[in-house]
Amino acid sequence: MSSACRRIAAILCGLCMSVAARAAADIVVIASANSPLSRLTSDQAADIFLGKAASLPNVGKITPVDQVEGSAVRQEFYRKAANKTAAQLTAYWSRQIFTGKGEPPAAVGDTEAVKRLVASNPSTIGYIPKSAVDASVKPLLTIP
Repeated sequence: MSSACRRIAAILCGLCMSVAARAAADIVVIASANSPLSRLTSDQAADIFLGKAASLPNVGKITPVDQVEGSAVRQEFYRKAANKTAAQLTAYWSRQIFTGKGEPPAAVGDTEAVKRLVASNPSTIGYIPKSAVDASVKPLLTIP
């Protein structure tokens, strides 16, 4: 491969990584289009997904659903929303389970599975890449 081809390949690789990083940066907490929720604060989202809050005033019980463990979307969500790495999140939930203080949200699968479940249940919230939002769900919070 010529040096010009290597340079072009390096530039394209860098662009692809930049686009991938940007896509991972745009995560949205979603609810069903029929949900009474209209927005969440960052603190509310973190509290719900960490099991510190199970309901919201004027809304009632909220059930969070996770992406599968190890997914890039899940890791990015918890890093930004709760300031926790995957290892810290595992340790957190181990302590919560051991002390009887809580259970982690159910992991339902990939982005499409989360979106389908959330769209079908007005009391459920989840998180997906912003690019996957459609009319079946409404964004409550964009996590930069």
